[in-house]
Amino acid sequence: MSDASGASGASRASISVALCTHNGARYVRRQLTSILAQTLPPDQLVVSDDASVDATLTVVEEEVAAQRAAGGPTPRLVILRNETPLGVTANFEQALRACDGDLIALSDQDDEWVPDKLERLAAYFAARPGLGFLHTDATLIGDDSLPVGGTLFEALEVSNEERAAVHSGHAFEAFVRRNLATGATAMVTAGLLREALPFPSEWVHDEWLAIQAAARDRLDLSERPLTRYRRHDENQIGASDPTLRHKVGRVLGRRGERNRMLAARSRILADRLAASDAVPAEHRALAEQKAAFEAARAALPANRLARLIPVVRLARGGDYARLASRGRLDVLRDLLQPS
Repeated sequence: MSDASGASGASRASISVALCTHNGARYVRRQLTSILAQTLPPDQLVVSDDASVDATLTVVEEEVAAQRAAGGPTPRLVILRNETPLGVTANFEQALRACDGDLIALSDQDDEWVPDKLERLAAYFAARPGLGFLHTDATLIGDDSLPVGGTLFEALEVSNEERAAVHSGHAFEAFVRRNLATGATAMVTAGLLREALPFPSEWVHDEWLAIQAAARDRLDLSERPLTRYRRHDENQIGASDPTLRHKVGRVLGRRGERNRMLAARSRILADRLAASDAVPAEHRALAEQKAAFEAARAALPANRLARLIPVVRLARGGDYARLASRGRLDVLRDLLQPS
């Protein structure tokens, strides 16, 4: 595998699609139809199936065979079958490792792509040779494939300030606070993938790829919706509605394992970045600060009153504003949440 050269014509960057499935027969035909109908067809389609017990792989094989029989451009098909489930992150890592394209588009089983998605993404990489990861907005759709209103960035409450930070070369400062990228909208280069492997089990695959790219100043986003992102009850991961009730529930819900998980993830990130010469020193330092901050939050006393002084100290030092996913709202969360 090699990084995209940015050349056009016969020497254009090759494209792989990494499609992960698990009991996806209900939706995967629509997604495959949209992939096979791309204005810039992919060269390779890797399907990694996580122990499906339905007709998912039969649908995949039927759709690709029908495309070939019709004389349409047909990607090389690679099917990986897991006898026992690996889980989302490990399954995507398996799929991505099998991709041989210069550019790799990540795909969920239940979305739909606009016809020129790959063409637009590839053009973006051709214009930005140093880019490693690009994610985009998406139109939200329901079971019937009709828009349900709004976009993915709106559901994730991606602010204008966060978008501006990413576009101006400060993506890591934004992503160290919280993930903004959804893998189903993303394309990565083979070179970035090599630097990000292996994926730690504590991280979701798309979050890990995005933070690795941001740490290397190789990430950008596009506000153009190139994916029709399906929201339904069977989503394994995905965006939730940013309702007031949801936000209040997050503030008042029990701390549980969340803070320990954040501390573990942040330590893993800081250690991995510290070992890479490709990461600027200021980003390695910021990752270390994030790890120390999340460790301090995880160590807060169970007694709410006893948390007051350490939380105020962290807030006065600006740590919540710089490093917490919800900024000052997380001050209230750490003060009020029961243990």
